Amino acid sequence: MPAYDFENLETGCIEERIMSFTKLEQFKQDNPHLRQVILSAPTTVGGVGDRVKTDDGFKEVLSKIGEGHKGSHLHKASAKDIKTREIVKKHAAIQARKKK
Repeated sequence: MPAYDFENLETGCIEERIMSFTKLEQFKQDNPHLRQVILSAPTTVGGVGDRVKTDDGFKEVLSKIGEGHKGSHLHKASAKDIKTREIVKKHAAIQARKKK
């Protein structure tokens, strides 16, 4: 949830409140002695920890997408695909030399 900064007009102190965006407008109406101030970009807490592990199900979906779209960055080329590409390049080069 985002954290919002409010200045208390009676005391001049800055207060930080954490609430959802949908509750922000109602909070402002209920607290006319507080004025929202922007000290920095609003912060949100999306989770804990600094590492996110990719779900195995998502990896499987990406793998299936890659299989259907050869040549995309999601496609993991097999040894057979790599060897086939090398042979095609080799024969294309031979054909290009013959045309000269």
